[in-house]
Amino acid sequence: MKYVYSVTSALLLGGAALSLVGGIPAGAQVAQNDAEQMRTIVPRAGAPASFADLTQQLQPAVVNISVRQRVEVKNPLAALPFGNLLPGGVGNQAKVAEAVGSGFVVSHDGYIVTNNHVISLDREGQADEITVKLSDGRQYKARIAGRDPESDIAVLKIDAGKPLPFVKFGDSTKARAGDWIIAIGNPFGLGGTVTSGIISSVNRNTGTGAYDHYIQTDASINSGNSGGPMFDMAGNVIGINNWIVAPSGGNIGIGFAIPSATAQPIVQRLMKGQAIERGYLGISIQPVSDEIADSLGLPHDRGELVRAVMPDLPAASAGIKVGDIVMKVNNEEVTPSRTLSGIVSDTAPGTRIPIEVLRSGKTMTLYAVVAKRPNQQELAKSLDPQPQGNPFEGPQGQGEGLAEAALGLKVLTMNPDYAAQLGVPASTKGVVIAGINPASDAANRPLQRRDIIVSANMVPVNTVQDLDRLVREAKSAGRPTITLQIQRPGQQGLVYIALRIS
Repeated sequence: MKYVYSVTSALLLGGAALSLVGGIPAGAQVAQNDAEQMRTIVPRAGAPASFADLTQQLQPAVVNISVRQRVEVKNPLAALPFGNLLPGGVGNQAKVAEAVGSGFVVSHDGYIVTNNHVISLDREGQADEITVKLSDGRQYKARIAGRDPESDIAVLKIDAGKPLPFVKFGDSTKARAGDWIIAIGNPFGLGGTVTSGIISSVNRNTGTGAYDHYIQTDASINSGNSGGPMFDMAGNVIGINNWIVAPSGGNIGIGFAIPSATAQPIVQRLMKGQAIERGYLGISIQPVSDEIADSLGLPHDRGELVRAVMPDLPAASAGIKVGDIVMKVNNEEVTPSRTLSGIVSDTAPGTRIPIEVLRSGKTMTLYAVVAKRPNQQELAKSLDPQPQGNPFEGPQGQGEGLAEAALGLKVLTMNPDYAAQLGVPASTKGVVIAGINPASDAANRPLQRRDIIVSANMVPVNTVQDLDRLVREAKSAGRPTITLQIQRPGQQGLVYIALRIS
């Protein structure tokens, strides 16, 4: 299990499940004509009397997964003086890492779904040895049929010699907050553990990437549950348990599962040995916060801001510019629950799509031919910020009126001398933040000295007087906030930050 304390989140080593269907032993089968019986066992309204019958039918298709992987670790003695004189030197050391997770059988011939991070302990390689243990105690060596790090989904294959109980994916788009669910998995290596709870949110956006829509649950999920199934009350898998918020390292009732609507098409392709291809435009975006929406007179929860456009890629070819607000992609509205990245990722490369943008208050439609999305390593390399220049050591500066009084910013008009100190081109336009009033709203925002304000409310800012004028206009229009477009020396792209006007 991996913990990411900056978000207090944790990946779970584990697996997921589907509803049991034909080709399996008597007593472990959920047939179509059993639907009425299931409703009798678990009434839709109110708390179920028991999950025992449902668990008994589903548990044979849930498996425990254990992995062994040879990984290389840095030698802590490498930093010591004369370390090369120590016995054995100070080269990196190899060790065998072990972990446990969960999974679920999706076909009678032994295809098993789990999380990619279950079988890839160092995020780069993959496990050297994978063992699958069924609920009846039988164990099999598994091979990797396919894996997709982007969505964190992997498919394994075992040869059991006879048909296996398996489960089916349900329709996560029909799930509702408040619905009962159960999770079956292998937390802390304690196989066959069943927990229950409700769906807390059906479309939780956590800011973790293109596939950033999860089912949130309060069911107990812990280390080892990764890849395990989230079942609805009809016995269908509507989610694959994936990660938790864990400030203390354990379950606190906030867990996340990959929705079946996302997982099922990926699993189907991996089972066929097909590569997963996703669409790509070549832009960097950020959400339109409520403050930014208020500053521009836009509705809340609509659109995303373009903060960088990569050259020679579809977005640039289509004419998309930094500062555009993308409102629709391929005729779908861009919202927090259906992001630009998600829509584009689901679009086949080579498809020509319309993109509706808002530019300087005017709506226009541009057309782009979607490219193939690079892998994570290629993306990270292309987006890595360049080393920062020398810290800005210019005078503290004086805001000339509203910039300081209303925003709490001491600013200077950019000139070639300041540009040299900041390590940016001499032609850079804007105003430099030379100081921030600790009592202002700006002090609570991700702003810092050396940041360059290049626009305010999407209007270019070249001088301190320009910024003062735009603040005055926003106040006159009754706008509570103003959106600043920020260039940070040494980093690619632009950031949009809304400040309250005081």
